[in-house]
Parts: sequence; structure tokens; C-alpha cells
Amino acid sequence: MQKLSLGVAYHGNRLLRHVEHDLLDIVDHGFDRVVHMFSHNDWDRNRTIMKEIFDMTTGLGLDYWVDNWGLGGTPGDKSHFLCYHPEAHQVYSDGEMRPVNVCFNSPAFRAFTREWIDLVYDCGGRKIFWDEPALSTRPDRFSCACPTCRAIFREKYGHDMPVIPDEEVAAFQFDSIYSYFAEVTEYAHAKGMYNAICVMLHKGIGFSLDTMDKIATLPYIDNIGSDPYWVGRKLTGEDVYRFVYENARRNVVLTDEIGRASNLWVQGWAIPAGTEEDVVLAADAIYDAGARDIFVWGYRGCEANDYRAKNPDLTWHAVGDAMRRLRERERDAIRASARKSLGL
Repeated sequence: MQKLSLGVAYHGNRLLRHVEHDLLDIVDHGFDRVVHMFSHNDWDRNRTIMKEIFDMTTGLGLDYWVDNWGLGGTPGDKSHFLCYHPEAHQVYSDGEMRPVNVCFNSPAFRAFTREWIDLVYDCGGRKIFWDEPALSTRPDRFSCACPTCRAIFREKYGHDMPVIPDEEVAAFQFDSIYSYFAEVTEYAHAKGMYNAICVMLHKGIGFSLDTMDKIATLPYIDNIGSDPYWVGRKLTGEDVYRFVYENARRNVVLTDEIGRASNLWVQGWAIPAGTEEDVVLAADAIYDAGARDIFVWGYRGCEANDYRAKNPDLTWHAVGDAMRRLRERERDAIRASARKSLGL
């Protein structure tokens, strides 16, 4: 039986005395794991601070994963790597440059990622969280169609890359992301590191739950999850539970079939006023679906960001209620199993 672990994403602060306060608050809210962002900016300006943050985290008894936040652009920070390698920009199929996202087929970016893995390792990180890899797809255009990708596409399919996405384009997008992760996760694994990834719910943008059977052929990804966020779908109440349960269950079933663990995410950002209890429903739904690596994005309703919850204090209170509830449910389940084994 997989042990229940409850985690929260933490970013936006590098002041150590505040980090310590926040980590203690995280413990008080029932968490035992933190997902720390490690951006290119952290690499340039905060590498010793990040080591101290990692040490402080483990010193409080918390496990942590390290997020490749914005390393190649969105989701996350804008990619500073592109200042040094402008040739590595993603390009849309109509010729427009995608300004802040890096091409997965860029040899320079793959080398850069390996250097980032080395840095994370040197700072004490042993578990990497690869955050929502995706390419852009719209009815009229897609990425990436840079010269490197066009050459690879032409060699593979025997003709020029189209402007309008089709089945070959979808396969090429998936293969581009797959090839990148085959390389970087093998590199991390060789250093004894754990690889977890969060993918999109639905097909059309590269990695997703719909391509789980293909992702499963990557031997060095240990944990595959998704984030069934509901606010953008304008759901509340029972509809939140149903939506989150159905998608979380799909993730758990698929990862069980391929023998991998799964990470599922509760939305704790952009929560509208008056709907904070939906956070509790979503956490229950994920637990009921069978996930045991359960995370919240993010700390205190992401109050340091423009996408914060409308009422961060109320949202964070609801998050605490949700985590304590899951912890008690897990204790009850273990107790019931023990009692049953004793014939009580």
C-alpha cells in the first residue's frame, strides 16, 4: 500500500527567515512534502540560497521535489536561456516566433538542462518534478516549426512541415517532447535521481493522459500525474467532485496499468470568493480516486501572484482542513485494516 504524502508548491520567496516561517506553517497545515521551484534566475542569483532552503526543508522533516520552473518557458517564468540562445526559440508554423518558449529539439537546451540537473544535485536535490511539458496547438497553427524541427520533420516524413496541424504534426510534437525527456530523465536517473512529471489532461499538445501508453515506454519516469483544475471550467460544488474524481481516477488507473506512481494536484489558486470549500471536495475526490501523492498548487492560495485566490486566507484555511481530513481518513483506513486482520 502506497504511503500517503501531501505536498504543496512553494515559490516567490527567497528570504530565508520568511522561508522558515512558511515551512513551519506548511507543517502545521498537514503537509510532509514541498515542491520548490528552481528557475534560471535562481541558478544565476540564488544557488547557495536554494541549497539552504533545501537543507532547511529536510531539517524540518519535509521531503521535497524540485520543479524545472520556467526553464524552457511557460508554464512558469520566461526562459532566460533564450537570451543566450535566440536560435532555440520555438517558432509557430506560420513563421511567428513564440517569444518565451524553447524548442525541445534544441541541442543547446538539452545540454543546458543537463547542467541544471547537475546544479540541482549539487544543491542536494534528488527528486525532480517536470512541470507540464507541452507545445502549442491551435486550429490554424502550431509549434514548434523552427528550422531544426522543420529539418527533422522533413527527414522523418519525406515532405515539408504543413502550417495547419494534422495527425503527423501531433505525432511529431509528441516525439519532440518524448525525445527530450528520454535524454534528460536518463541523465538524472544515472545520478540516482527520481523523475516525476505532470502532464495535461487531454490530447492535442504533446504529453497528456491520452498518450500515457507511449509515455510509459520512457523507462526513467517514476511518477506520472496531472492537475484536474476546475475553476476555469466554471464548476463548483458537486460538479467539482465529479470532474476531479473522474480525471484523477483515469490518471490512477493508467499509471497502475504501467506500474508507475501518480501525482494529482488540487487547485489552490484563482479560487473565487465563496467557493473555498470546493478545495476540500477536490482533495476528497483525488483521495477517493486512489491517488496517494496529493499536492496543492500552491502555498497560501498563491497570494504572491496575480492568479492568487480571491481570499487567500480562507483558501489556505480550507487547504489545511482538506489535508487534515485526508490524513485522518488514511489513519482510519490503516486502523480498520489492522483491526480486521485481528478479527476485531
